[in-house]
Amino acid sequence: MSLRTGIVGCGRIAGNHARALQQSPGVEVVGCADADPDRATAFARRHGIAHAVGSVERLFALGLDACTVCTPHPVHEQIVVAAAAAGIHVLCEKPIAVDVAAADRMIAAADRAGITFGVLFQRRFWPAARRIKAAIDDGRLGVPVLGEVSVLLHRPSSYYSADTWRGRWDTDGGGVLMTQAVHQIDMLQWFMGEPVSVTGSIGTRFHGDHIETEDTASAVVTFASGGTATITATTGVNHNLGNRVTVIGATGAVASVLEFPEGREGVNELWTLPGELVLNTPYDSATHANLDVEDVNAGLTDFHTLQVQDFADAVRTGRPPAVTGRDARTSLAVIEAVYESARTGRPVAPAPALVSTTEENR
Repeated sequence: MSLRTGIVGCGRIAGNHARALQQSPGVEVVGCADADPDRATAFARRHGIAHAVGSVERLFALGLDACTVCTPHPVHEQIVVAAAAAGIHVLCEKPIAVDVAAADRMIAAADRAGITFGVLFQRRFWPAARRIKAAIDDGRLGVPVLGEVSVLLHRPSSYYSADTWRGRWDTDGGGVLMTQAVHQIDMLQWFMGEPVSVTGSIGTRFHGDHIETEDTASAVVTFASGGTATITATTGVNHNLGNRVTVIGATGAVASVLEFPEGREGVNELWTLPGELVLNTPYDSATHANLDVEDVNAGLTDFHTLQVQDFADAVRTGRPPAVTGRDARTSLAVIEAVYESARTGRPVAPAPALVSTTEENR
């Protein structure tokens, strides 16, 4: 049977969702919704979608099996809870929410309704990222003892002024950590395990005339395994150097995944497992790296598609999707802890992992 889907929110990233859904066998995009009906109508015309409406209630009334959520971050909770109440499966854009309490309410609503709830972290589908995860899981890398996230991005002031909700605490929930580095923080905890302590600092060093949230952040994270990692993130560099996640295992082997230019598929820049030495940098001064965010998003479409297809299969088979709401909650808990540590000047323990309903019922 065809999986009848809808898209909630018709902003920039929604185009990736439309293309990914339309490229997924057995998935039909029935309609889209946006608080601005004119934007929904224009989006529907652009992507050949039959119905464009101005509310989620009208979208859900089209008889959906599932929806994807592309609204500003603080609205995620409202949409996911409403979809769960309607028995509609949900794939939500990152971050899952703007605080862990909201994420918990979303997860609880999905559990009660018995729907499939996934969160979009498409970079987990890069072969290079999965290669690192496999090397950790099979023991070749060893238990991760050190990690590093480096997010060195360029965002012009026009990026923030193009959408009035960007760069505000009440409508964006945060800055570079919440909107950009959340992808790499998600990957870091996927590799390193459960975070137990965070010490962090944030600042607005470059875009203070346009935003109130942070454009610069640094943190040290300790994990339950005893491993530690650093996070460095900014949208203020003059030349976009992309994103990197590096892990050093107990064997001494180093593995990294580098995304340069931003939006291009990540590669294993460093790979020093015994007998598998690879040193491979895609950095090139001739590369045009200061791309518009639309171009960055377009470069990730294939991996949106892989995650949408995984989600559709999870809905059909009843298995968990590749990235569940509980999985996505961890990166948010780290970010929330960075903000609290920056405010108090003290280390903060991130909200502990939620016990799954399966574990609760054992």
